[in-house]
Amino acid sequence: MENSESAEYPRMDLAALAENFKQKNKTCFILGASGETGKVLLKEIVQRKIFSKVTLIGRRKLNFEDQTYENLVQEVVDFEKLEEYAAAFQGHDVGYCCLGTTKAKAGTEGFIRVDHDYVLKSAELAKAGGCTHFHLESSRGANKASSFLYLKTKGQVEADIEELGFERYSIYRPGLGDNSVLYFRVLLVNREESRPAEWVAQRFLSAVSSMLPAMSIPITSVARAMVVNTLWEGEKKTEVLENKAIFNLSKIGEKQ
Repeated sequence: MENSESAEYPRMDLAALAENFKQKNKTCFILGASGETGKVLLKEIVQRKIFSKVTLIGRRKLNFEDQTYENLVQEVVDFEKLEEYAAAFQGHDVGYCCLGTTKAKAGTEGFIRVDHDYVLKSAELAKAGGCTHFHLESSRGANKASSFLYLKTKGQVEADIEELGFERYSIYRPGLGDNSVLYFRVLLVNREESRPAEWVAQRFLSAVSSMLPAMSIPITSVARAMVVNTLWEGEKKTEVLENKAIFNLSKIGEKQ
């Protein structure tokens, strides 16, 4: 994997890139569109109209009042029997995975099953179905050799997906990490569920995020970086984007 922590991106005409991308008539799917990052990512994609078809793959159908979302295709699957839903993953050029849970919410086994097993199986089906560019939302500090379950699981699934050999594989590691016993994965977002540790960290980090992008990053920047990175179509086969790289990428084409 090539780490892009300090990546500096060339000047880009984002409008021109978007128009060029549209001409290719590509399609995509999003896993985890009901989650915090997934919601923002979906909004970015739909508003930019860069794909000829957008498919949401999830365990339930989502309801949208805004007519902007009326042309979405929704595939409801049973993640425990994903092999039976291979058709849902066929025919997509680009795949975005924002799927994930927490140990507190799902227990140890449940967390591993969602964040590793479901994610990996989805990637396998996507690859078999023709997906060429796979985007994975991971976490800062992800490392398959870590002694922390969260970081170890994230690192392991990163490595396992790399073995599948996508033409392009982009890993995003937003959050806050260190080597202390206490580890906080922080995305600057107002969550519907209560996570006290994140709540405290958010109150502090929200005040400094714009000045210290290497330390923390708004969830909107993560979603926008995914979209910009799709339009850019870089040449790296596998890339790992840490906070600073995500922040820099998200700023490309932004109105001053």
